[in-house]
Amino acid sequence: MGDDLVTGEFAIDGLVRTCAVRPPREQHAPLVVVLHGNMSGNPAAAARPIMYDWTSFAAHADDWGIAVAYPDGHAGCWADGRGVTTADLAGVDDVSFLRAVIDRCADQFGTAPDRTIVVGMSNGAFMSHRFALAAADLVPVFAAVAGGFPAALRDIRPTHAVSAMLVNGDADPIQPITGGFSRHRGPDGEPHGRTLGLIETAQHWRTLNRCGNNEPTITTETSSRQTATGGAGGTQVTAWTVFGGGHTWPGSPVPPEWADRPGTGVTMEFDAAEEILRFARSLLAPAEDRKL
Repeated sequence: MGDDLVTGEFAIDGLVRTCAVRPPREQHAPLVVVLHGNMSGNPAAAARPIMYDWTSFAAHADDWGIAVAYPDGHAGCWADGRGVTTADLAGVDDVSFLRAVIDRCADQFGTAPDRTIVVGMSNGAFMSHRFALAAADLVPVFAAVAGGFPAALRDIRPTHAVSAMLVNGDADPIQPITGGFSRHRGPDGEPHGRTLGLIETAQHWRTLNRCGNNEPTITTETSSRQTATGGAGGTQVTAWTVFGGGHTWPGSPVPPEWADRPGTGVTMEFDAAEEILRFARSLLAPAEDRKL
């Protein structure tokens, strides 16, 4: 465990949940909640938050003036609304857990609960969509890397607009940029757990936020991004395509133990953590300004 991390336990619906936090240097700091992917097959990963090592949030926390929380999913995964993970099938209330993490950080470290930025990768990205819908009053900004919008949640309307940064590689075999179904099948072998593709996900959030303006597309040798602005409370939605990108975190090398897996293409052109914080910096509007 990193020397700069403080660990804590939570009792949620009879389950003991855990979280590590990199505290802020000052009071009223924004809190970045970083959600890992599905680690069900690797229970040892809970000994140290994988996203602590794989992303640069903690390394630059003081420079950015943030606190960073690394919650642990139940049985290594999140109840993200697709209905396919162990946590989902067990009826785990991860929305209440993440709300409790935000409250605890505010009480213990003086973070600003209504300036929470939720960031997720893969299963954690799906969960970031779900939490942004359910806790839109606390989350002015979220980011989903390699995880589209769960189709089962399409009829849910947030109480407040939430800015979104959506990142997907066009060579991701696990979360195709066009969307699709989970690898898990339903009880009769039917396709299950559909998620929207990057373009459809971005359009859904643009509609929810009432974004009315499209900025010019920015394209480089390795990526392309398109941003919609003018949403309620100044919210924005950015869809970022990584050319040749797999199921990876832009700006961070693939962990050695994953090097032989398919879909490990990664761009080092930009650091997703830095870009998420840069995107969020001017978008941490109070809830009353984002009310829908």
